[in-house]
Amino acid sequence: MEILRFLFSFSGRVSRFDYVFRFLIPLAVVHAVVIVLVPPLQFNVAFGVLVLLSLWPSWAVGAKRCHDRGRSGWFQLIVLIPIVGPLRLLIELVFLPSVEKTISRP
Repeated sequence: MEILRFLFSFSGRVSRFDYVFRFLIPLAVVHAVVIVLVPPLQFNVAFGVLVLLSLWPSWAVGAKRCHDRGRSGWFQLIVLIPIVGPLRLLIELVFLPSVEKTISRP
């Protein structure tokens, strides 16, 4: 049940280690396997289906990593800025450390 919450829930936090080693690397391996094993005539369909299936988990885990960095999950929309946006998101989610939880006081 924890893996379902990890992949599909937008609430909570995910550490940099979990983001990279429990999500990005396995996702990259699955993409690589599809690239290697799928015949060229069926590649576009298979890769398209894989991308569609990985959208929700990518957004959910990315949002939790944004929360761990002290940002809103909406920060991921920075990828819409050409060239700079995806690079900034990569740096933010993969290379920068977690931010301590802040306690709001009245």
